[in-house]
Amino acid sequence: MQNIIILGAGFAALTAVREIRKQKLDVKIKLVAPTPVFEYLPSAIWVPFGLRTRESLAIPLDEFFKKNEVEYISARVSGLAVSENKVHTDQGEIAYDYLIVATGGRFIRKAKGINEHAIIPCAGLEAADEFGKRLELIASGTIAFGFSGNPKDPSAMRGGPIFEFLFGTDTYLKQQGIRDKFKLIFFSPAPEPGKRMGAKAVKRLLKRMWQLNIETYLGSKITEFAANKVSTESTSFNTDLTLFIPGLTGPDWLDNSDLIRSAGGFIQAESTTLARGCKNVYVAGDSGSFPGPDWQPKQAHMADIQAACAVKNIKQQMENLPDRYEFKVELACIIDSLNSGVLVYRNQKFGFMFKSRLLHYAKRLFEWFYLRDLKSS
Repeated sequence: MQNIIILGAGFAALTAVREIRKQKLDVKIKLVAPTPVFEYLPSAIWVPFGLRTRESLAIPLDEFFKKNEVEYISARVSGLAVSENKVHTDQGEIAYDYLIVATGGRFIRKAKGINEHAIIPCAGLEAADEFGKRLELIASGTIAFGFSGNPKDPSAMRGGPIFEFLFGTDTYLKQQGIRDKFKLIFFSPAPEPGKRMGAKAVKRLLKRMWQLNIETYLGSKITEFAANKVSTESTSFNTDLTLFIPGLTGPDWLDNSDLIRSAGGFIQAESTTLARGCKNVYVAGDSGSFPGPDWQPKQAHMADIQAACAVKNIKQQMENLPDRYEFKVELACIIDSLNSGVLVYRNQKFGFMFKSRLLHYAKRLFEWFYLRDLKSS
């Protein structure tokens, strides 16, 4: 019996497992990850404000693995030998017949002081929890929220969560009756932050910030994070607490592989999710660079779509069928603000934004549905 190795334990990895079983492939599944825990990061935005706890969003995968007959291997990937069909890990080599890389990307932490003086909320639930604890300690002051990208890959940024933390903090402070004691700042080296969602979305976001009395610093490269200040090439501003999501690049273990990488440091992949130059290595999620429009997002929704596509193409390959599936590119997210939400959707034909209080509950309902499936495994 052939085996499929899946690297990672995030959205793409779990979707790949489900799709393999859905397609009824007669294969062994081995999943490699440091810990058998899934972190539901879309709801990390609610952790600082008490709507969720870090523990409630960290889901053990033991039962999921058991239900889907997955052999879990506790290890960290350290490299890949495509020519030998072997994954290198800190626990030894693992041979594969087919490989799905879903290890995610890596944040670019080159700005001076970023590790010491900025909280990176998308780095994990621990970071979101830290923001909540820090927020409780300050009775007044300035809180800055920002994000940047990878200059060599326009898709390698994750701005949506920062907008949610920003608008969520504004709502939370108002609910506590202390909004007037705080200054909120949004900053980004991009002159039009959120442009991937469409030109109208940028205008609406900036207008909303103006309406909420949120200061903006745009279009200037960030040069340094200090304990109480953020500096850019053109200016600087004081801050008591800083949340920042830097641009993404590929995982560090790619340095010890023979995979073809993009200029931005990701695994180059075809629209079928097959890694370029490979016959049996597929990529899904943030570790890949895929053909498509420059607004193509790196988000859980796209990771799911790519993972499902990868499995379908593995099935085609196993059955010696020439046709290949290609994944569709679409952006779909709800930007939440604790008591309301904005649905943003875009594909290659059209896009729209829709605001409603009900969307906040729709996001919570989706979380319940997704985690319920994992917990009931």
